[in-house]
Amino acid sequence: MKFSDLITQVSDQPLFETGLLLTGDVNPNDVRRQLSRWVKAGRIQQLKRGVYTLAAPYQKVTPHPFLVANTLVTGSYVSGQSALAFYGLIPEYVPITLSVTTLSPTQWQDKYFFRHLAAHLFFGYQSVDLPHEQRAFVATPEKALLDLAHLTPKSDSQDYLIQLRLKNLETFDLGRLNKFVQRAGKPKWLRVARLIEKLVLQEQETYEEIM
Repeated sequence: MKFSDLITQVSDQPLFETGLLLTGDVNPNDVRRQLSRWVKAGRIQQLKRGVYTLAAPYQKVTPHPFLVANTLVTGSYVSGQSALAFYGLIPEYVPITLSVTTLSPTQWQDKYFFRHLAAHLFFGYQSVDLPHEQRAFVATPEKALLDLAHLTPKSDSQDYLIQLRLKNLETFDLGRLNKFVQRAGKPKWLRVARLIEKLVLQEQETYEEIM
């Protein structure tokens, strides 16, 4: 296979798998050797075994970090500050992508961090639309904040939540938040939920005063 043939096949895809190239009359070993050469030459990047992305300037569609994170660790979802920033609930740009997984914690290239979450707490995520027809599993706003609090020591305080500079809290679904808290059965989650409810009420009162 020539590199030009590869570009023709996958240039409009954010990621591609080895299996896509093994159709037809090809030698699997030759394909894998060629892929290895292109990785070494910097023409493609290997995300994990069998999954690649074209390198610049050959790449037409840049893979979204959330899609990359989902791909790196199958069965993970984006959460914490990464998800909160995605929903516009905190003002800061988050340069890393934080995900949770029931597997052991790990990281990739100092850009993608995976924290362990117990299996009974692994819920509250959804498939979201990303640019260029990409999709990824991301925690709901309510679960993203609960996951962040769960993974952060001494986060069940008003000072901690104030430091996050949460905004647009009117979009929070307090009913869903409380359902998550009841499902988890974690006292810390309950304390965080009560603090969030207080902040939501304060924001509503401020809005009413302005109006």
